[in-house]
Amino acid sequence: MPGDDQTLLSRIASRLTQSAAADDADVPNSILTSTANLYGARRAGTTQGEGTSFDPEAAALFEAVVEAAFLVAKADGVFDPTEQLAFQQVVLTACEEAIPESQMAAILADLARQLEEDGMDKRLRMVARTIATAEHAREVLRVGALIAHISEGVSDVERDVMVKLAREFQLGPEVVDEAISEVEAALAQHA
Repeated sequence: MPGDDQTLLSRIASRLTQSAAADDADVPNSILTSTANLYGARRAGTTQGEGTSFDPEAAALFEAVVEAAFLVAKADGVFDPTEQLAFQQVVLTACEEAIPESQMAAILADLARQLEEDGMDKRLRMVARTIATAEHAREVLRVGALIAHISEGVSDVERDVMVKLAREFQLGPEVVDEAISEVEAALAQHA
């Protein structure tokens, strides 16, 4: 696993397990962290023609990563409080608290509405359209595995959703198993 992805996973695992981990501020960001920072960097009140640091491609990538985690969490039809907390910690850790809680609630509401309207398979295809590289796809699967693992381990139905997502990325099921193993190792390290 590349260092920057391990750093994100490690930071999230540390935060979720309440371990006192070292600060990873000097380590390069993962794609989730980078896009989350750009997503959260939109300046409120900019006028037309005024410069902004908002990058629509980064925002779309961030939303796809977040939606993939949400879809894995909803795979069994339940988004329990443990999964909700883990989901929020993933997003907040990745964006270094750049997204306010009110926006987090709006993100969750949008994702729930889209899932209800479109169904799981269509949402998985939509997520896959935004993820352009195999390494980005692997990180999406790691984040999904983390969310799944937090609430009573990765269930068969959660793994099935991850396998469908991997298939949409044109990756095999072994990549899902690797992601699950990486998450288990990161969580064990911070237990």
